[in-house]
Amino acid sequence: MAHDVDVHVGKRIRHRRWMIGLTQQQLGERVGIRFQQIQKYETGANRVSASRLWLIADALDVPVSFFFEGLGGEPAQDAAPAVSVDLLSDREALELIRSYYALPDTQRRRFLDLARALADAD
Repeated sequence: MAHDVDVHVGKRIRHRRWMIGLTQQQLGERVGIRFQQIQKYETGANRVSASRLWLIADALDVPVSFFFEGLGGEPAQDAAPAVSVDLLSDREALELIRSYYALPDTQRRRFLDLARALADAD
């Protein structure tokens, strides 16, 4: 049975990989392993060694501490305080966030204004 910490680290790997638009194959190539191993890490089926986590962090351009954020009740740094960590595992929500950040600044501000207006509409 997978340990909760391994599952959490795996979710954070998947989240970051998806946010920057990498496939499991691409991440595996950057780290020097097969995509099946990335799958096992992301599900928590296999533990990630310290040296491998270091390589993954480098490939995903985050500090190693990124993978442990949100453990023990502390909020993840890349999540808004009002956002549930479970929301970050929702593919549709991640796609929306990724698309949002792909917009130019002016369009992003307009989109945020639109989203706020729609949320306030009854």
